[in-house]
Amino acid sequence: MSTSPSSVLETEHREIVDAFASFVRRELVPLAAELPEAGDLPPADLRAYVRKRSARLGFYAADHPEELGGADMPFTAVVLLHHAAGRSGCPLAPYALAGSDGPSPLLRQGTEEQIKRYLLPLVRGEATRCLALTEPNAGSDAFQLTTTARREADGSWLLTGRKTFVSNAGHADFALVVAQAEAGPTAFVAAMDHPRLRIGQRYQGMSGEELYELVLDEVRLPADAVIGGEAGIGAALGHGIDSLSRGRLVVAAMCNGIAEYALRLGVEYARERRAFGERIGVYQHVQEHLVSSRAEVEAAKLLTLACARLVDQGVEAPENAALAKLTASETAVRVVDRALRVHGATGWVRGHPLEFLYRYVRMMTIIEGTSEIQKVIIARAMGLG
Repeated sequence: MSTSPSSVLETEHREIVDAFASFVRRELVPLAAELPEAGDLPPADLRAYVRKRSARLGFYAADHPEELGGADMPFTAVVLLHHAAGRSGCPLAPYALAGSDGPSPLLRQGTEEQIKRYLLPLVRGEATRCLALTEPNAGSDAFQLTTTARREADGSWLLTGRKTFVSNAGHADFALVVAQAEAGPTAFVAAMDHPRLRIGQRYQGMSGEELYELVLDEVRLPADAVIGGEAGIGAALGHGIDSLSRGRLVVAAMCNGIAEYALRLGVEYARERRAFGERIGVYQHVQEHLVSSRAEVEAAKLLTLACARLVDQGVEAPENAALAKLTASETAVRVVDRALRVHGATGWVRGHPLEFLYRYVRMMTIIEGTSEIQKVIIARAMGLG
């Protein structure tokens, strides 16, 4: 048994998912082969090319309404697009689909002018943004934000504070900044070339991701810089838990694809590598690694697809997304680890896809809420907190 898009999508949407997989094989895999070393972060200009090319083909912001330039695809199809990106094993594939640097559901709540100025260029892949939420003592608990937004007498806003671990800030055109206003955490949009907004410390993640500190030194913004209204935590974090849940399901789908790719590498190597006169796949301990991985991957895929179908049916319970994200991300870590064990030193050296994935997939248990936060959400749904 293996879950397939054909069992959960209408023909037109299945064709789009298949077309995306073909696009990755035909155009992105050859480009990735020219990268200097597996695991290096692709150059910014190459990432921009992939983003714009994918947008022109209709893949990049597939979940957005057609009137905004998207393909208006059901959420199940969007999940399967991200699964296909992970399953391809191509390091450029994730940049062909909108992520944390692309159109945000929060921007759909903006005014007509805000949508025209900020959202539409993101959907077309012509601009990128960053999300400035996390602080040294605030992230999962957004109520602990110390970055403040003070309304001035003329209606403008004055933002002061520091944000940390902001991805894409070095390449973004504008930032969505979450700051503590009188009504609670509220989202603002600020151009990255604002004279009082500067990049502070730079960080590099385990798998090459660039992260930044943002310093807001009395950044003055106009009254219409608020996105979605001054409505507290709901506005600041994407107008409710629904957008958070969708983000977690997208991460789960990517994890499932990565795990499937890693498992494929492990099986292929076990069929070819010989030791003591036999293919290593005949040995029970190798089979244990691969069979356990197969079972866990299929379970995670089924859970993620089930949750995505519920979203399309109007059911977006946060504990469902938490279950899927927790299961898929932790499964991916285990599956990549097992595949590397099967490869031994071959998979451990720099330049091998598994060496990169071993570092990359660990990030998936952190972004969109750590595994520990997912457990808190699930426990509360069980009446334990």
